[in-house]
Amino acid sequence: MKKLVSGLMIAALPLAVSMAWAADASKDHMGAPDARYLAGGGSSLAKLDMYQSSDPAAPAMTKAEFDQGRQIYFDRCAGCHGVLRKGATGKALLPGDMQKLGTESLKIFVGYGTPGGMPNFGTSNELSDKEIDLMARYIQHPAPTPPEWGMKEMAASWKLLIPVDQRPTKQMNKLDLPNLFSVTLRDTGEIALIDGNSKKIVQVIKTGFAVHISRMSSSGRYLYTTGRDGLINLIDLWMETPQTVASIRTGSDARSIDTSKFKGYEDKLAIAGSYWPPAYVLMDGPTLKPLKIMSTRGYTYDEMEYHPEPRVASIVSSLIKPEFVVNVKETGKVLLVDYSDIKNLKTTEIEAERFLHDGGWDLSKRYFLVAANMRNTVSVVDTKAGKLAANVKVGVKPHPGRGANWVDKKYGPVWATGHLGDDTVAVIGTDPAKHKQHAWKVVRTLKNHGNGSLFIKTHPKSKNLWVDAALSPNSEENQSISIFDLNNLEKPAQVLNIAKLAEIGDGPMRITHPEYNRAGDEVWFSLWNPKNKQSAIVVMNDKTRKLKAVIKDPRLITPTGKFNVYNTQHDVY
Repeated sequence: MKKLVSGLMIAALPLAVSMAWAADASKDHMGAPDARYLAGGGSSLAKLDMYQSSDPAAPAMTKAEFDQGRQIYFDRCAGCHGVLRKGATGKALLPGDMQKLGTESLKIFVGYGTPGGMPNFGTSNELSDKEIDLMARYIQHPAPTPPEWGMKEMAASWKLLIPVDQRPTKQMNKLDLPNLFSVTLRDTGEIALIDGNSKKIVQVIKTGFAVHISRMSSSGRYLYTTGRDGLINLIDLWMETPQTVASIRTGSDARSIDTSKFKGYEDKLAIAGSYWPPAYVLMDGPTLKPLKIMSTRGYTYDEMEYHPEPRVASIVSSLIKPEFVVNVKETGKVLLVDYSDIKNLKTTEIEAERFLHDGGWDLSKRYFLVAANMRNTVSVVDTKAGKLAANVKVGVKPHPGRGANWVDKKYGPVWATGHLGDDTVAVIGTDPAKHKQHAWKVVRTLKNHGNGSLFIKTHPKSKNLWVDAALSPNSEENQSISIFDLNNLEKPAQVLNIAKLAEIGDGPMRITHPEYNRAGDEVWFSLWNPKNKQSAIVVMNDKTRKLKAVIKDPRLITPTGKFNVYNTQHDVY
């Protein structure tokens, strides 16, 4: 078994893609799913007409079986292994290699998972025995290639529901917008807007399937979401009842969006990155009208080999230049896109490291730190100088989310990331001006309570650092969090089982994604249960580290990411 595992070593799936336990926990769900739980429609890739190649060396599959395998793969696997199965965060699933392993061995991997982080789709009851057998056969066949998605298709999908001149000129509701939270309801294809003061749901809004992020406009008025089906929603928070005012599908699979934030360009442009087709799209900020599409297909920075699927993993907007920072996963390149003249677009291409994923700004907002998770590296981009500042070796498979910033008593300004593949937190010095000897080095290694960390968070007004372990295979670990005292980092972390504190009932619940309120005195966690079980948002008092509230609502189905308006707007983390 060890030989098989090391031979395949499938890596952990990203948060918005996989989490095997987050879907229907029934043993056999081959029948029609409850429409309520698939309101987002699933990945749009599964609905596209694709050519089914035949390979005489692969096990037999009917057209119906192949289409079902395609649906499961695009919904649960493509984000990590790639639409074309070329690999990234997860290993490549090439037909020849899969055929050598064979159906019975592959069924073990799919059913039981791997130490590298692949979820246990069988023992978690995510997939039935029939579906596991089907998937073991499906990945031995050549990957079908989805159709392209160009300006014609994009323009046809664009919907301007409420023109700008028909929108309010001032806030028409009494919501405390800076303390509003946008919460992803993954499996329903919705977000819930939750008032941070009353802890009540204000509105549930239909969005794309499995929203990966919510991003705020520079003004704090507009909320942008992007789902795994490539659907973008523009939501006006000033309306009496916040609602979608424009939408567009920028591709068949997507992860990232942001708006222009440099002075004089605030909210004029929006940018979205796609997994398929691999590209980024520039749009009119207030309407989402598509303006320009730029492909990211090209050559890897290191081996200089052509890659057909270099996906845009994350995008952030610079505050010091009219630029977007676009991180391209497979080629290992960071693109600084100058949007001051999109007719004559200028792009600085920076060779960083391959398999770029997510990251965040340092305290100065000059340096962007992004995880190259399969290279155990954090790449540091100096956006002022327009070049790579450093590649910092960290732990196994860094997964920071946006990361966490604070001023360390000994090392000055630092930024930290947790890891999918080990139980450490890497703390990196980020001040080359006043703390040059510590800059771009791991100055501390903290011990988390488990591996499989997805998110880490602190706040300028807090003295705590909160770290989850949501992808740990151990239920005690994935239901708990570590809290570090930033004034005494030599002291071991306090470990709290948030799931037990919430007293929510049964289910294979996991705790993930800490997010502060605007004041920095509360930390919100998602208690993520299967969609046929009770989920919740758990609110902790940051100062006392005690339970403050549990938000229970039948509409809170598979909550994942939470984004406070003020903190997201101002990049506070």
